[in-house]
Amino acid sequence: MKKLPIGIQTFRDIIDEGFVYVDKTEMAYHLITGGRYYFLSRPRRFGKSLFLDTLKEIFEGNKALFKELYIYDKWDWGVKHPVLRVSLGSGVHKSIDELEENLLWILKRPQEKLGIECSGNLKAKQCFEQLLVSAYNKYQQKVVVLIDEYDKPILDNITNREVALKMRDAMKDFYGVIKDNDAYIRFVFITGVSKFSKMNLFSGLNNLNDITLDEKYATICGYTHNDLLTVFEEHLRGVDMEKVKKWYNGYNYLGDKVYNPFDILLFIDKGFEFSNYWWETGNPSFLIDMLKSRNYYIPELENFVASKEILNTFDVDHIELVALLWQTGYLTITGKVEDVFGVEYNLGIPNKEISISLNNLFVTYLTTQTTEKLKQQKRLLYMLRNADLDGFKDALFSLFASIPYNHFTNSKLPEYEGYYASVVYAYLASIGLDIIPEDTTNLGRIDLSVQLEGKVFILEFKLAEKASGRTLEQIKEKKYYEKYMDQDEVYLIGIEFSREKRNIIGYEWEKMK
Repeated sequence: MKKLPIGIQTFRDIIDEGFVYVDKTEMAYHLITGGRYYFLSRPRRFGKSLFLDTLKEIFEGNKALFKELYIYDKWDWGVKHPVLRVSLGSGVHKSIDELEENLLWILKRPQEKLGIECSGNLKAKQCFEQLLVSAYNKYQQKVVVLIDEYDKPILDNITNREVALKMRDAMKDFYGVIKDNDAYIRFVFITGVSKFSKMNLFSGLNNLNDITLDEKYATICGYTHNDLLTVFEEHLRGVDMEKVKKWYNGYNYLGDKVYNPFDILLFIDKGFEFSNYWWETGNPSFLIDMLKSRNYYIPELENFVASKEILNTFDVDHIELVALLWQTGYLTITGKVEDVFGVEYNLGIPNKEISISLNNLFVTYLTTQTTEKLKQQKRLLYMLRNADLDGFKDALFSLFASIPYNHFTNSKLPEYEGYYASVVYAYLASIGLDIIPEDTTNLGRIDLSVQLEGKVFILEFKLAEKASGRTLEQIKEKKYYEKYMDQDEVYLIGIEFSREKRNIIGYEWEKMK
């Protein structure tokens, strides 16, 4: 059984040392024979660096590494190109001076590799340009430029607008070298997490082909379900693959859905224990900062409709939370609609790992509850599992009562109906329940429907000055329950909240089946 390439981003090591490799060379072949300038956005730890390293080995003509892979008998291995690879993935850049220093350090490796030395006292941009021209002249072949994590200096400072703008302008100046030296370049491939506006960051590179949402390259990074059934067949023998799919699959770039490789490799390595492996490698603190800047209706993120413009419009001056959630892997595309107004995408949470992890983060943001969160989660789950809806009311009342009063100081959160619905949604989603917010029926939208072990709970929320008893009646009048009459048990729950009391003032429930 082949070894698992956990954390290995070097193609040569994977092949030479007998690690599992999912063949991506067919897509590499189509890229390098079909164009010259490409851009790809994918979330962290999705295999971007390994794909770049694969391109490097192809252009350097290392044929022996590709035996039994798609490209082996199709590429002219006799033509070798100098490769200039730049990775900005390491270190944290907090100032322009640090960035300049790090860029010069990064450029030392290709200098050593190519046997070319930049002249003394050059700035990073000048050294980059000198490397391109000198490599072309020395090897008499056009240069391949591979840039990994191009956006990291900006993302390192995304919550500090002033520094982020300086980083953006500095990187724009650095990348301008590519535009000015087209005559010396054979191929360019740029990867990153975020899709900053090409006009702002890659000024002049109008021929940069963005393949982020190109169906032909939907699986360029990540593993497909078929990869798991074939390449990882031995490693996953006896595993409940439908459960694996529910937990980790779901990332959609308009082709076959993919898994994050890190999740699958750790899942196998840890003896098939379901856990939040990918989530735990990052710290999305920027989400909390952005949530604080506006009152977002959290359940809306589960079924958001975004135009192509929203997904592609991202810059330091204009950051859309939904675009950032999509680019960083916390949302994915669940559908695509084209009409006379253009293309729109339905976005949703890709899988159970992200649903649980993201909503745990939302719970902390909405309630500041940390140590008592697990107790609340267990209690809510117990009440729903046993259909104890009086107990469910008590659990919710206790939950809201335990939110510290100073959490609302200088905050208008409790003035919005969406706040209370968001708290309930985030708590229920954080324990892995199947939830549909804004659940559509032929007569309207259910605020929240929850499915658990053959039971369906239909929840409707209202913000009121005093209890009216009308919330449950609304569910019945609009016959929301009819959508789920094929289930074993159906429960209707109407909940009214008070701005002043910041808690439940009205609660009714009824079993319909």
